[in-house]
Amino acid sequence: MSTQDRIRLLVVDDEVRFIEALSRRLGLRDFDVTAVTSGKEALRTAERQQFDLAIVDLKMPEMSGERLLGLLKEGDPSVEVVILTGHGSIDSAVNCTKLGAFHYLQKPCETDELLRVLKEAYQRRVEKKVESDVERMAELARIAADQSPLAALRRLRELEKRRP
Repeated sequence: MSTQDRIRLLVVDDEVRFIEALSRRLGLRDFDVTAVTSGKEALRTAERQQFDLAIVDLKMPEMSGERLLGLLKEGDPSVEVVILTGHGSIDSAVNCTKLGAFHYLQKPCETDELLRVLKEAYQRRVEKKVESDVERMAELARIAADQSPLAALRRLRELEKRRP
């Protein structure tokens, strides 16, 4: 499978051995994994590259996983983020969910459980994209029916520029 056919996954954790092992396991399962060890590095990477999914540790120096979650979703609302932490609490799980986390898992986590959650997160991403495309098509149909050809062309161009 070529790299562009793989699900693009950002893994953020300050434990180097953990992300190396996790990256190897997920890479063998056809994920295109980019692993970084800090929130700042994750943001720089996400500015240069688009990701489908992210796995984010909750407790990291300099920037918490909650803060990173919010910034990742702000930069790309379509990225689905899974929090994977050894320091979880009900309060942080609730807060992460409010910030847009897809799921919240405790370390250690079985690979099969993580894969199930990643599959569901990717499925949700695809479903939201399809919903967005359906809404865009409905908008295009309204434009074509309600506006002059020149006005419709202008509006279609505006929509095309906004397309994710």
